[in-house]
Amino acid sequence: MSNKVVAPTVLSKTNFLCGIQCPRYLWMILHEPKSIPQPSEAMQFISQQGRRVGELAKLLYPGGVDIPVLDFAAGILMTREQLKCNRPIFEASILSEHVYCRPDILVPAGDDLWDIIEVKSATTIKDVSIQDVAFQRYCCESAGVNIRRCRLAYINNQFVKRGEIDPNELFIIEDITDRVELAGIDMQQKVEEYLEVLSSPNCPQVRIGPHCSQPFICPLQERCWSFLPEHSVFELYWGGSKCFELFDRGIIDIRDIPAGYSLNSKQYIQVDCIKSGVPHIRKQAIRDFIASLQYPVYFLDFETFATVLPMFDGVCPNQQIPFQFSLHVLQRSGAIAEHYGFLARGPEDPRPALLSELKTRLGTSGSIVAYHAPFEQQVLRDLAETYPVHAGWVAGVLPRLTDLLKPFINFDYYHPDQKGSASLKKVLPALTGLSYEGLPISDGRQAGVAFMEAEFNGSGEMRRDKIRRDLSVYCGLDTSGMLAILKKLQSEAC
Repeated sequence: MSNKVVAPTVLSKTNFLCGIQCPRYLWMILHEPKSIPQPSEAMQFISQQGRRVGELAKLLYPGGVDIPVLDFAAGILMTREQLKCNRPIFEASILSEHVYCRPDILVPAGDDLWDIIEVKSATTIKDVSIQDVAFQRYCCESAGVNIRRCRLAYINNQFVKRGEIDPNELFIIEDITDRVELAGIDMQQKVEEYLEVLSSPNCPQVRIGPHCSQPFICPLQERCWSFLPEHSVFELYWGGSKCFELFDRGIIDIRDIPAGYSLNSKQYIQVDCIKSGVPHIRKQAIRDFIASLQYPVYFLDFETFATVLPMFDGVCPNQQIPFQFSLHVLQRSGAIAEHYGFLARGPEDPRPALLSELKTRLGTSGSIVAYHAPFEQQVLRDLAETYPVHAGWVAGVLPRLTDLLKPFINFDYYHPDQKGSASLKKVLPALTGLSYEGLPISDGRQAGVAFMEAEFNGSGEMRRDKIRRDLSVYCGLDTSGMLAILKKLQSEAC
């Protein structure tokens, strides 16, 4: 390693991956850690899931020894002792000069050789995982731990739980040695570069770019992007690389896009709406959509949770498990809507009770309106597959589903306040003034995590009751919001 590098701390694997994404983020981790937002409850849940997956993967290599994480120096010494033994090591502490890592699993491969087994809770191999293992290999070999092969243990998305989870069926183990070697060609250069970033008293100035959300959404993105105007080019509908192309040309505000610049038809509508300040409305298309609805009209929304490790038999990794629905029913045009809701209680599988309640509420005719209906359709198909006795009923329900997203994805209606999005979170406040802002639970992933905390993780009664109230408000707004949107469309199409 270069003698000119003087680092105030070691470069860990986690910090290395942050450096790959953004040197500014890497610098702030060390120098201004309090400026970095804390991970959301949903992100913490994902981390917890990852730890559970890691513990299960250890069963693939019996006789291994865990290296404790509590004492940094003691962990390094313990690892050195265990490297003399011929058995697997879990979360070894490897330090070499200024680089440090904790491989998930080191497996003896004979003749003083070891295999790295990196465990991931994903169902595919991602490029960032290759970089991850490449750094670990570099760190190990710098410390004198000779690596023979590198493997990735990731989740088999075809696995179906039947009783106790068998790790041999849950995991796919794939050799990634060749890809790791390729990624490690410039590893020395990267390590020196990131150590220099860490040792610098000045924060690097990094221009915003695609790296802000790849491979992960950077927690500093809101801060780094705060200079952008209200209608920046990054709000361009499905703008993709075009947004950065405009930005690199010095065009930041959508209203400043040159007249001759190539846009698609929807982007042209968006630009015109922002310049004029008024919505774009295709009245006949909206009338046709409204006319396609058959009364009674049911506004339906499911809330679900998903876990990497399936909780119930017959469930795949990351399968969406519905635990709540909200249903607003409009018997006829102009009538007062009736509301019905279901929220599972207790740690049992919520699906049988939810399905039973849903069957009593949906009736046998009438349109069922959802926002992004493919999600509701998939939930229903999964229920039919799990409970074949209800498959006939589900088959009759599916053709009744209508997607309220359609007028907005088609740009039959576009409001400048949608900011280039057709999502319910943007459409609802733009059209009706209703908003999810300020709600204790304000998105679907957060709802799923909150439900699991309330019903599976032993929350106290007061905490559980509050979560259930918050869930009812959130899910109820999804369907009452759809009803409000439909009324707005009816009034605008007249």
